[in-house]
Amino acid sequence: MKTLHPFAALRHRNFRLFWIGQVISLTGTWMHQAAQSWLVYELTDSPFFLGLAGTAASAPILLFTMAGGVMADRHPKRNIMLATHVVLMSLTLIFSILVVTSVVTIWHILILAFLIGTVLALEIPTRQSFIIDLVGREDLLNGIALNSTAFHGARMMGPAIAGIIMGSFGLAPCFFINTASYLAIIAALLSMRFKPDDQPKRSRQGMKKSFREVFKYIRNDPTVYMLLILVGITSFFGFPYISFLPVYARDILKTGETGLGILMGFAGAGALSGAIGLAVKGNTYRKGMVMASAGITFSAALLIFSISETVWLSYGMLYLVGVGAISQIATANTLLQLSVPDELRGRVMSSFTMMFLGMAPLGNFTVGSLAHYIGTQNALFASAGLCLSGAVLILFLKPEILRL
Repeated sequence: MKTLHPFAALRHRNFRLFWIGQVISLTGTWMHQAAQSWLVYELTDSPFFLGLAGTAASAPILLFTMAGGVMADRHPKRNIMLATHVVLMSLTLIFSILVVTSVVTIWHILILAFLIGTVLALEIPTRQSFIIDLVGREDLLNGIALNSTAFHGARMMGPAIAGIIMGSFGLAPCFFINTASYLAIIAALLSMRFKPDDQPKRSRQGMKKSFREVFKYIRNDPTVYMLLILVGITSFFGFPYISFLPVYARDILKTGETGLGILMGFAGAGALSGAIGLAVKGNTYRKGMVMASAGITFSAALLIFSISETVWLSYGMLYLVGVGAISQIATANTLLQLSVPDELRGRVMSSFTMMFLGMAPLGNFTVGSLAHYIGTQNALFASAGLCLSGAVLILFLKPEILRL
């Protein structure tokens, strides 16, 4: 019997380089996210614009991520990753200069958020489908879990660091640090080495035929179809909470910029704990049961957080929100990647990205608009309740998911 090791994927040199680069770059990204949220709220004093900024950042994923999946199946993934990270570094540098020169407006933020989101729509499906090229099928489960650990470890550290920096030195350093952090992942990608037989076969189909092929595959595979629906429900109704944390930090919990970093950090800590748990378990757990329990945990904790006005209760609920979110999403990611053929992986993962991140703009706009009329706490309570109801309904209608 093979011995499970929580860091098995790190024995692959290319994945090790990628993972270290991701930790550094994503820490900068989460610093940027925390500082941008605070900047938007300071400029507008409006929950609606917080939701609109989230929509601007994630709408391109809904619009362009399928094209990103086709690119990932047709072109070398490392080349796509290099090009997109150079563009992202350039855009964040422009953002940093606007902030440090004090000319930034809400419209600058919305436009740059949309442009950054457009580049990410091409990069994310490539990144998701790149992992198997780095670790192979044998260590894929561990590679996905460790990649999630990097993402959510950065999500924990980045906002906490940003909160300290914002309170001591202002917002601009957070954006400049993010710009510099892209150098780490660019250097990692340039340092990778591949053997000729390590490169997967690439699709040569036209764009239209590529779209038809993946839609037909998803429609005819009930497991893939239902996994995507579950992820979409969580994204639309659950994930908008991130955009409204500045309202809780400033107006409800009265903890200020540092408190915003701590709120985001607790959610990140929970996600990190969940990711480590998945890495340690390896392939020994019942994935359907994990997804179901994690989805219910996420929604219930978010429901309590939405109405909490006690600081430590809010921190605890956000920790559980993080645990539930990563356990559900990473398990769905693993099941999808193991079930699809290599030549469709980029496009199927672009569909996963569209449901995971592309539903967020619709959710952000909907919850943001609702918050404008009935208040942030009431709007978030309603969306968390709908998230819980939707997940339970899907499991009631399709109980076979529990046996995956």
